[in-house]
Amino acid sequence: MTTIAADNAITVQNLLAAFEGESNAHAKYTAFAVKADADGLSGAASLFRAAARAEQIHAANHARVIKQMGGEAKCEIHAVETGTTLENLKAALEGEQYEVAVMYPGFLAEAKEHNNTAAMRTFTGAMEAEKTHARLYGEAIALLVGGKKDTWIAATRDFYVCPVCGYTSETEEEHERCPVCNCPWEKFEIVR
Repeated sequence: MTTIAADNAITVQNLLAAFEGESNAHAKYTAFAVKADADGLSGAASLFRAAARAEQIHAANHARVIKQMGGEAKCEIHAVETGTTLENLKAALEGEQYEVAVMYPGFLAEAKEHNNTAAMRTFTGAMEAEKTHARLYGEAIALLVGGKKDTWIAATRDFYVCPVCGYTSETEEEHERCPVCNCPWEKFEIVR
């Protein structure tokens, strides 16, 4: 195994923290999707599954960079506690907002300081996808709180996930290419 250069030690620690966070978000959102389906909120379940897939992509991207920098991607997956679908949506939104406002900006600043371009790329891709997840979770919460269960949150819905960076969209062919990483739209995965 290669060793981690001293200049990269903090970046690798940040990558490991992000890897663990994304891996646990994948597990959490997968469990939340099961609960949403059980609650008859198939659209919310589809959203959780799409976000779970995106988190899986983020974790894989972080793991690849950790390995490139001489580290090993390991983490602990925590037990998932589910609440009501509304509680789960709120918990998911809170996690996404933390990643967008605090975690990824801090990790990006440190990676930029040490000119770790691979880390900057994986952190940016994840952060941009998390912004979309936060918006969609916020929309779902507003619909549920407003008593609008006859909207997209109840019906099975397709979401489109970029296989490269995890960017998530609720509309088909939003752009010709992913707005984050430039991946062709036709390569996006459909998650229902």
